Amino acid sequence: MTFTNPQGTRGAHQPRGRFLAGRNRRAARRAGRSAGGPLALTTIGRKTGQERSAPVGGFPDGNGGWIVVASAAGARANPAWYLNLAARPDRATVTTGGRTVPVVAEELHGAERAAAWRAVTTTSPGFARYQARTDRELPVIRLTPRG
Repeated sequence: MTFTNPQGTRGAHQPRGRFLAGRNRRAARRAGRSAGGPLALTTIGRKTGQERSAPVGGFPDGNGGWIVVASAAGARANPAWYLNLAARPDRATVTTGGRTVPVVAEELHGAERAAAWRAVTTTSPGFARYQARTDRELPVIRLTPRG
C-alpha cells in the first residue's frame, strides 16, 4: 500500500483557487448522484483533517472496486486528493449512484499497474494524452470497498 509517485519537473498548469474549489464541490455532488459516470471521491485532508471531495474518473476493477488515475490533467504535481489518500489510505469513501462506499486505497505498481493502465487508456484515451504532457508517471490507484 505504498504511495511513491513524486511530482515531475514539467507538465500542464494545474488550476487552483476558490472558483475551482466551488466547481469541484458541485461536480462531486453531481458525480455522486449519477451511476456509471464520474465518482465523488472523499478523502481526509492530510493537513486539515477535514473531508475533501473531488470528482474523479473511475473505472470498475472487476472485483466491486474502482481504478482511478491521479492525472491532474497532466500537471507537474500530483492532485491534492492523491496526497490525501497517501496520508490516509483507509479513510476514503466513494459516492456513486447515490450510495456511499467506504474504501481502502492502494497504488498499483509493476505488472499490475501496467495492466490497469492499459484498461484505462483503452476505455479513455485522454489519460494517455495527460501522460504525454508530464514527465511524472501518473499514479494508478485501486479503491477497494472496506468490508
